[in-house]
Amino acid sequence: MSDVAIRPEPAGAGSRIVSAVAGRLVIIVPYVWLLLFFLVPFLIVLKISLSQAAIAMPPYAPAFRLGDGLAGFLDAVGQFSFDNYVWLTGDPLYINAYLSSLMIAAVSTVLTLLVGYPVAYGMARAPATIRPTLLMLVILPFWTSFLIRVYAWIGILKPEGLLNQFLLATGIIDQPLVILNTHTAIFIGIVYSYLPFMVLPLYATLEKMDHSLVEAALDLGCTRIGAFWKVTFPLSLPGVIAGCLLVFIPAVGEFVIPDLLGGSQTLMIGKTLWNEFFSNRDWPVASAVAVILLLVLVVPIMIFQKVQADVQERDR
Repeated sequence: MSDVAIRPEPAGAGSRIVSAVAGRLVIIVPYVWLLLFFLVPFLIVLKISLSQAAIAMPPYAPAFRLGDGLAGFLDAVGQFSFDNYVWLTGDPLYINAYLSSLMIAAVSTVLTLLVGYPVAYGMARAPATIRPTLLMLVILPFWTSFLIRVYAWIGILKPEGLLNQFLLATGIIDQPLVILNTHTAIFIGIVYSYLPFMVLPLYATLEKMDHSLVEAALDLGCTRIGAFWKVTFPLSLPGVIAGCLLVFIPAVGEFVIPDLLGGSQTLMIGKTLWNEFFSNRDWPVASAVAVILLLVLVVPIMIFQKVQADVQERDR
């Protein structure tokens, strides 16, 4: 027998390898998801936006085809057409649609914050035994189709709808209010539909907050309103920012709510995009509209994240 002892492998070596591989997979999966369902579709839309409209199926003449490979792409670079982007900058219809969408989305986000903050604050300060029930009530609307919920508001807001019938019966008004097919109806629809997206991040932030800080501020002579603005609200800013982004970004490109509650005269970029794709069948212009919309939303968010990271680095 050999006198040389065989050194056994450490007991936890295999588990550490598995943990390391699993950790890398956890990181890789989101990037693969973004690559397949964000970057690839965006590149396809970008390719269409650089093409010319044509009477064909699909209705555009592609500047290059994916099957041509890298060589075909390099040969086609000089043939890319930016006429669609020039057309958008010269047509006031699209500029007004972008501005109107940003305005409606901004106002809707502020209204959603004003409604959602007290709801989230009340949930965070409620007894721990009923918080799951309150959370379920906030999520409950998601169990119903989004389209059905928007259609329900037509029955509520129309001149002979439930709201006007109630106000007439109680004597508050003498004539039915004209709410449907106005910006007010759009604001109501967006606030109602996106309220959970504001409440949930706010609740997650407020629930983790140390409420003894508010009590300390009160003991030091601060009023309740002053304690809210000096302690509670600053500590809840991460939830406020997250909720505002979750509401503002989809509200800018909203199509269903403006179409059903705002009427045919409502000018928003989502409706304009739909008309270009399906009514005018001008896919290159519609793709250019979508690319600019994405840049309008993504670039400010990236700048904001960069500034926020610099501020955090400076505070360290």
